[in-house]
Amino acid sequence: MSVSQNSHKPVNRLLAAIPPEEYQRLLPHLKLVSLEYKQILYQPNEPIQDIYFPNNGVISLLTVMENGEAIEVATVGNEGMVGLPVFLEADTIPGQAFSQIPGEALQMRADVFKREVTSASPLFKLLQSYTQALFNQIAQSAACNRLHSIEERFCRWMLMTQDRVGSNEFPLTHEFLGQMLGVRRASVSVVAATIQKAGFISYRRGKMSILDREGLEDITCECYGIVKAEFDRLLGNSDQ
Repeated sequence: MSVSQNSHKPVNRLLAAIPPEEYQRLLPHLKLVSLEYKQILYQPNEPIQDIYFPNNGVISLLTVMENGEAIEVATVGNEGMVGLPVFLEADTIPGQAFSQIPGEALQMRADVFKREVTSASPLFKLLQSYTQALFNQIAQSAACNRLHSIEERFCRWMLMTQDRVGSNEFPLTHEFLGQMLGVRRASVSVVAATIQKAGFISYRRGKMSILDREGLEDITCECYGIVKAEFDRLLGNSDQ
């Protein structure tokens, strides 16, 4: 479904940060799509056909090992774009990208993106800064995974997901979260039970609900605030 020329301010914060006339110029090339749970967007070393500007939901970027094991290196929500290698003049990605939390996104063909988003485009200049912000997120996550407790990392992931989804409730399983955090499912279950007992979250039947955001912020590590501040600095404060 093509996006209407009369569409109001975009939900995606990158697109919302460019001048309205630039957004209107790109609008005919953007298609509104629904991203389903676990939908694969990119496979390792396969050509990138489309890029995505998420409106809601969460896209996970994974590094995949030879034995098939995978670890999350970054997540992208409405603050970003999926398909950054195309901007960096690459045609493939060494890892995998898939829809972690279902939602909607604006899709653009990679060849169209290369043609329309040139060095003179305001979006091009913004994506240069976004590249640095995403790099900082990946670096911060690497340090976090090495130095901080599972409980702190769990809370960081919860808060980042809520920011991107814009809802207190989203689908999530302990098994899936364990894969994303790089720990055993049993370890996630113990941490989730402790945080649920404290009244910060509620979890049942694959649905996670955040009941006390301030409580999660009190026990998460500094990594959440550092990454959030970087994107807010780039894109401006947002209620989303």
